[in-house]
Amino acid sequence: MPAKGLRKSHRMVKRPPFDSVALLLQGGGALGSYQAGVYEALAEADLHPDWIAGISIGAINSALIAGNPPKERVARLRQFWEEITTRPYWDFLTPVAQKTAQGDAARGAFNQFSAFHALTGGAPGFFTPRYPPPWMMPAGTPGATSYYDTAELRSTLERLVDFDRLNNDGMRLSVGAVNVRSGNFSYFDTATHVIRPEHIMASGALPPGFPAVEIDGEFYWDGGLISNTPLQWVVQNSRQDTLAFQVDLWSARGQFPADLTQVSVRQKEVQFSSRTRASTDQFKKIQRLRVTLADFLATLPDEYKKGSDYEMLKDASDRHLYNVVHLIYRSKNYEGDSKDYEFSRISMEEHWRAGYHDAVRTLRHDEIYQRPTNIEGVMTFDCAMSGYE
Repeated sequence: MPAKGLRKSHRMVKRPPFDSVALLLQGGGALGSYQAGVYEALAEADLHPDWIAGISIGAINSALIAGNPPKERVARLRQFWEEITTRPYWDFLTPVAQKTAQGDAARGAFNQFSAFHALTGGAPGFFTPRYPPPWMMPAGTPGATSYYDTAELRSTLERLVDFDRLNNDGMRLSVGAVNVRSGNFSYFDTATHVIRPEHIMASGALPPGFPAVEIDGEFYWDGGLISNTPLQWVVQNSRQDTLAFQVDLWSARGQFPADLTQVSVRQKEVQFSSRTRASTDQFKKIQRLRVTLADFLATLPDEYKKGSDYEMLKDASDRHLYNVVHLIYRSKNYEGDSKDYEFSRISMEEHWRAGYHDAVRTLRHDEIYQRPTNIEGVMTFDCAMSGYE
């Protein structure tokens, strides 16, 4: 018998009692197939997002989901991830690696060699090394400011994403990027923008690897430079009861490093996790203030319920409910600081399976679908780690 509150299947019988289902996808390069696995489980459960927000590789996965009909989304994700991890001789070596690289040391060596291959050869349909190299290019040109050319990514997006559907199908899409000149964080959102391939590419233009992307006369870099997690954007702009699935590729929690390699790994995890749990804790505090303000405004006599000050306070108040469900990729021992640019097929498949199984286990927990009853109206969950708060 399953434990109390734990369902036998992750598949939904009816839609959860929330107005909106949001899917929030963090950046993390080659780790992004974990998000594809999560989405496969959500699709099987018939939990199709109303709003999807992403940064960097999360923006690319978001576009592949929003820019295809529901029945084709998993197939398009699979096509993208198989294409960018296709290498003729690596495809031949992968079965050998699966048989011989059994220990952590052997597998770690295989991953490092694979990452070196990506550094020197790129990833098909995604990015290619620049020849001649940047220091031999005229100053001010894209070739002088980045190590890789991402022209192939534009072609891939145009081939695999229907941008007419993406902008008109009803699913809201948001992708984050950084304005290079101003340093300001910007979100391109189908609620206010017509999203094109360059918006998706801008969100993933991590310097100095990738060049800045020009949009309407301004240049943009990867949104992960400021915040690698779109959680804050969605919860601040969602005025609906929302069930949000936050899919993180970097774990904020980790062990104290024992050597320089582990220091490098831990540095990336701290930098790119964007302190997701701290953000949700802060959101809880803000939401409690919003609820308290709404209760206070309801007690005012009618003669005070007018004017610009009242309207400003009313706009700041909020009684909506939010469940934030964390799904966090937790690295294997053999994955080093190159795990975000290690594009081997074997690792891609492992990440995909990990995302799928983590999501299946999480979706079986009944508590994530129950509307919050606490004062702030916010509940956060990490069912794979420590239950819920």
